[in-house]
Amino acid sequence: MTSIYDVLRRPIITEKSNYLTNKLNQVVFEVNKDANKAMIKEAVETVFDVTVTRVNVINVAAKRSRRPQNRRLLVRKIGYKKAIVTLADGDTIDIMEGVR
Repeated sequence: MTSIYDVLRRPIITEKSNYLTNKLNQVVFEVNKDANKAMIKEAVETVFDVTVTRVNVINVAAKRSRRPQNRRLLVRKIGYKKAIVTLADGDTIDIMEGVR
């Protein structure tokens, strides 16, 4: 990896991530496969100017499913790595504020 900005790929917005944001002050991101906890912590603190207290990393496995139009067609969704980042009390990330 060349840059700290290559670590974070996108925020993950789901019902569970909204609960984590509102109740537990945690934010969920999809991250680069090569990133470790220290790199993720540094990236979030640099990009969003917050204090990170903890980082949990989960490797989401690839999944296979069938398309409704053709029952023989198998489609494979790629696996990815996601990080659940716990922020210090009082810190928030603005992109998560309006999502409920």
